[in-house]
Amino acid sequence: MKNLILLVFLMLSATMFAQDVIFSQNFLVPETLNTSFTGALRSSKAGTVHRSQWRNSGLKMSSSFVFFDTWFEGYKTGLGISMLNQTESASSYTFNQINFNYAMAFQISDTWFFRPSISAGYGTKNYGFQNLLLEDQINLNSGVINTSTLDPLLLSQLRNFFDFSSSILFNNDDSWIGLTVKHLNKPNISLTENGNIPLDVFISAHSNMLIPIFNNYRNDFIGMSKLYLLTNFMKQGEFNRLDVGAQYVIDDRFSLGILASTSPMKNANQSSLISGVNAFAGVRWNGFRFGYSYDLNTTQLLNTGGIHEFSISYDFVVNIRMLQRYKCVPFF
Repeated sequence: MKNLILLVFLMLSATMFAQDVIFSQNFLVPETLNTSFTGALRSSKAGTVHRSQWRNSGLKMSSSFVFFDTWFEGYKTGLGISMLNQTESASSYTFNQINFNYAMAFQISDTWFFRPSISAGYGTKNYGFQNLLLEDQINLNSGVINTSTLDPLLLSQLRNFFDFSSSILFNNDDSWIGLTVKHLNKPNISLTENGNIPLDVFISAHSNMLIPIFNNYRNDFIGMSKLYLLTNFMKQGEFNRLDVGAQYVIDDRFSLGILASTSPMKNANQSSLISGVNAFAGVRWNGFRFGYSYDLNTTQLLNTGGIHEFSISYDFVVNIRMLQRYKCVPFF
């Protein structure tokens, strides 16, 4: 019976944990989306995002992303480091990865810049099999519980791997378009000693485009407003998702946005076109940026408690407007 439970768990975890963490605030903290944002503000910055998912269910998950990056003006390059942690309460599953990021900037026209980047990381996955009690560990005659087992699946409860990714970004004063390809080397995430389960390549094509509908207004309040169209298409194995929405920014200090998560290429496991709606808000104050978002699930997964995200970041050059803004990537 225990082996059957273990097998069922492995089947479920292979589906859940073979997909990358997708943060809802990837337009507030774009470092989670594209490593070409490394050093993009021509200053040093640091931040973190915490994601609490399905708090009312038995599969409660939490994810945290921490980053720091800086810019070297003389070399037109950015260097950064990021760390990702994910845990799942029911199975004691944990995932940790550290990445080192390198980005460059090239001017390709009077108004547009091209920013390629590469990322190298080291990750570990631990499925917490030490918490399971299997049949051959129980001595029925003496009632003693053995600490060892002959089950071969427990020999590789910890999986270590190297990971390589790359991103590009095009930007002008108002908008940006990017592409990210993760897991170029398809690292092996199998739990068995001689198994080989390559991690699927993750592709994301994303954009943040200014809609110039407030440019001709003389009213001070409206004149300080900006409206952006947000898109992010993601694909990993059979999983695909398209986020479409808008972001309203007031005087570069306050931000409100909404995104709809859709499944444009349906498969057998997807029953609805819209799988969720994400509302987010941001505030900028003295170099700090604060963000909050809430995901409302529209599928059959009811009473899960939704998904909450909190973020905070800091730009060490507070008066960013004193820099040459034409070389900076615009984002709130």
